[in-house]
Amino acid sequence: MKYKTVATGGTFDHIHEGHIALLTKSFGVGDRVVIGVTSDAFALKEGKSPDQSYDERVRALRSLIEGRFPGREYLIAKLDDFFGPGIASPEVQAIVVSKETAKRVPIANALREAKGFPPLAVETVEYVLAADSKPISSTRIRNGEIDAQGRVLKRRTKR
Repeated sequence: MKYKTVATGGTFDHIHEGHIALLTKSFGVGDRVVIGVTSDAFALKEGKSPDQSYDERVRALRSLIEGRFPGREYLIAKLDDFFGPGIASPEVQAIVVSKETAKRVPIANALREAKGFPPLAVETVEYVLAADSKPISSTRIRNGEIDAQGRVLKRRTKR
């Protein structure tokens, strides 16, 4: 493995192929993966309305990890802000992010520097595209545009 401990995070509402890509990269580069999961309160503060509660999202995430990455070491931590354990722990060596969240890494590294921690290396995951060539996202799934595999769902037409 490239790193002893890596961090990643997200809301993980309606786990989809993009989440799987993020986790695959995380477990691919790290011996241990610290996964921040957005709390219900923080999700709402950020303008997100997850269909699933924090506990439901964590259960689904654990199930996915146990099935796809059996025996691997991981920790799930509740995120009440953007930075979580990646900032608070000097053991975390790298962060696995999407292009969308990569812009926060310089802020995270400034916070780590203030604590005397080394900067995080950055591993970026490309968006996983749906059949319509747009990124798969939980928002699009909640809106009924696509399913978790990125298949476009047929829209009902008004009569």
